[in-house]
Amino acid sequence: MLQSWFDDVKRMNKRQFLYQLLSFGMIVSSALMIWKGLMVVTGSESPIVVVLSGSMEPAFHRGDLLFLTNYQEDPVRVGEIVVFKVEGRDIPIVHRVLKLHEKENGTVKFLTKGDNNSVDDRGLYAPGQLWLTKQDVVGRARGFLPHVGMVTIYMNEYPKFKDLLVN
Repeated sequence: MLQSWFDDVKRMNKRQFLYQLLSFGMIVSSALMIWKGLMVVTGSESPIVVVLSGSMEPAFHRGDLLFLTNYQEDPVRVGEIVVFKVEGRDIPIVHRVLKLHEKENGTVKFLTKGDNNSVDDRGLYAPGQLWLTKQDVVGRARGFLPHVGMVTIYMNEYPKFKDLLVN
């Protein structure tokens, strides 16, 4: 398969090759600009995420694509669905705010829980961490597309499916 690709490249003249290379570069840079633009507009480092587990069912199912915002001036509310990162974990977690803990000095901490989980998320937090802060939040769910992210899950869990799509 790779050999046939190299044969196709060898048959191209320099102008065709440069045109193909430029087109590919334009596609990649356009995708990056759109992603960066979404980051600026939404205030989130990751404006789109895929739900990877069933912990938020029935609100969100595995494979749902979530659209996030993260405006720092908006207060966190009980019942709101947040996406957060915990120290030592690479993958963000999508769960609902269960409790708020407000101090007199204005700091707000909160506790989360998956709708389909029997206990709160303290077991998922970093060792010694009992509450989340706004700095832990990647974004807040504002909308979703059901099951659109299943392709991403299939590609990560079934490498042969990825090979089928790519080749």
